[in-house]
Amino acid sequence: MTEPETTHAARIVAQFTRWAEPFADLPVHAEAESMAQTLAACAITPGMSVLDVACGPGIVACALAQAGAQVTGIDVTPAMLAQGRQRAERMGVAVTYHCADGQNLPFEESCFERVVTRYSFHHLLQPAKVLAEMVRVCRPGGLVIVIDATPAPECQHAYDKAETLRDPSHTSALTVPQMLALGRQAGLEPVQTTQYHLESCLCDQVAPEDWQALHALFTQDIASGQNRLGMGAWLAEDGIRFYFPISIMVWRKPTLGAVQSVA
Repeated sequence: MTEPETTHAARIVAQFTRWAEPFADLPVHAEAESMAQTLAACAITPGMSVLDVACGPGIVACALAQAGAQVTGIDVTPAMLAQGRQRAERMGVAVTYHCADGQNLPFEESCFERVVTRYSFHHLLQPAKVLAEMVRVCRPGGLVIVIDATPAPECQHAYDKAETLRDPSHTSALTVPQMLALGRQAGLEPVQTTQYHLESCLCDQVAPEDWQALHALFTQDIASGQNRLGMGAWLAEDGIRFYFPISIMVWRKPTLGAVQSVA
């Protein structure tokens, strides 16, 4: 049975209210190389209008604002938005924040030249619906950028099992073919698909009550030598380390002329 939207939304808010401050402070979320790739994918110029969907504590939003964009961020978790406002103040940048759901963006059509979301799609029950909203508010000729974990198809089930243990608001991490299919269904033109590994330490990414089960799962995966989780886990001096398999998907919204010619 499909979980009701309201129940899942409440789970997301509860999870990220709990983790708002530590999430904002985790170095992995502002890691320099992945942030550089995020900014490059957005390809902004000074003054460009950008929407960050599911912006969390404003890590991407503030980096985009620092690069000269006019940035709006939306998220469903007030505690995350509070962290975002604090980050913007510390960095001396202007970001406009709204508490809103990605499935119903509170903006008119074609408002933004760039619409981006990072590390959010694996939390969504209906990613296609959110992507459709992102497309709606993007200007023709503008870019839609989705950055998220994309496990290999043969690892998807095991990856989701591990991530749900770590984060109960996780739904499913889409594979690259699934992501590309979403873009086609939304009428987007593919521009770029790139991948990178985002390294993390297990002890930074799990609540104490979930530690035993998750540690056992990762330990078993390391011992098997088969990387069934698709996270390349290994035992390091500071404990179990692993990587998130991240993809950057960049699409262009067709111009009006291109849309008419297709019709």
